[in-house]
Amino acid sequence: MDKQYKVQVKDLHKSYGQNEVLKGINLNVKPNEVVCMIGPSGSGKSTFLRCLNRLEEPNSGHVYVDGYDIADKRTNIDLVRQNIGMVFQHFNLFPNMSVAENIMLAPVQLKKMTKEEARAAALKYLDIVGLKDKADVRPTTLSGGQKQRVAIARALAMKPDVMLFDEPTSALDPEMVGDVLGVMKQLAKEGMTMIVVTHEMGFAKQVADRVVFFHNGVIQEQGTPEEIFDHPQQEETKSFLDKVLNV
Repeated sequence: MDKQYKVQVKDLHKSYGQNEVLKGINLNVKPNEVVCMIGPSGSGKSTFLRCLNRLEEPNSGHVYVDGYDIADKRTNIDLVRQNIGMVFQHFNLFPNMSVAENIMLAPVQLKKMTKEEARAAALKYLDIVGLKDKADVRPTTLSGGQKQRVAIARALAMKPDVMLFDEPTSALDPEMVGDVLGVMKQLAKEGMTMIVVTHEMGFAKQVADRVVFFHNGVIQEQGTPEEIFDHPQQEETKSFLDKVLNV
């Protein structure tokens, strides 16, 4: 593990039976870097992201986060996961708890915070995502965009070193997308290390330090937003961008 990187992935492979989804991925992410992963559905982006905190077990290769090799079965994954925030397409909030209680749950159970400390933290992060006034309501009363912002606050409450976002806006109505992307832009501005699977090309152009194009289980091309969007080198990248940018 090279100390200059927050995340380091070496020759990562993942198969489901005969279907090889990841075919030897190598990727390094520096502290404070925002990496956006784009590419057609089924190209391996989400599987790759889920391997980064071992929600999927890699078949071979290495995934280092803060020096720990997540792919090593001996690594205490629960300990490492405390420093990795993850936000999914679906919000996975507990409907029988208030918004604040959803956010307090992990800090109390895993970080051994008192309930008072955890509530203060929950209110702080709800304030960051613009939902402090919703602390005591149930998630069922919220819109999809609000639920996703609560999910981001919940991840932030664990004070992660790295945030992983798996298409966080894809399940939202179009008018709600902007609020969630606004929170993510603010996190990027404040220096959070972020790895984002996204279909939002405008967000990737604006916020990413680096754009990584996945195709058919490999990283086909990567570079700055300008390099990828304005001067793609690979035919597959050009074809994909033609489709998504000209709809």
